[in-house]
Amino acid sequence: MTDTLSAPERRWPWSRRTPPGVDLALAIPLFLLETAWLVLDWTYGYGLEVWAAQGDRARIDAAGLAHIERVRTLLIAVLVPAALAGVFRARWTVIAHLLVALLAGGALATAQQEWDHSHSPAPGCARYSANC
Repeated sequence: MTDTLSAPERRWPWSRRTPPGVDLALAIPLFLLETAWLVLDWTYGYGLEVWAAQGDRARIDAAGLAHIERVRTLLIAVLVPAALAGVFRARWTVIAHLLVALLAGGALATAQQEWDHSHSPAPGCARYSANC
């Protein structure tokens, strides 16, 4: 007639899905914040620096490299919470972070392609002995 206390169940983050309300409460603001950061950085961080350079090629190149590094940092900063949200089984947060990661990856590819295109060597001689 004695009641035995059962051992408390240990709950791991992946043992049950995150409630949809909590998931959406995290997913929507983070998605908006990360997307706004990417757009504002492209517009104000890179665009205004290029405008302020007034044609100074060294400052424009420095702004381009700094922008590429900031977008790369954002991409890493988005993928880490996406992995954590995957562990906690927060489906909408994972989807929102992966969408921002795709957007940041596209922006990074565009910025790197623009950098490569503007810094490619001029078309020259195909042979070294052509005396060009």
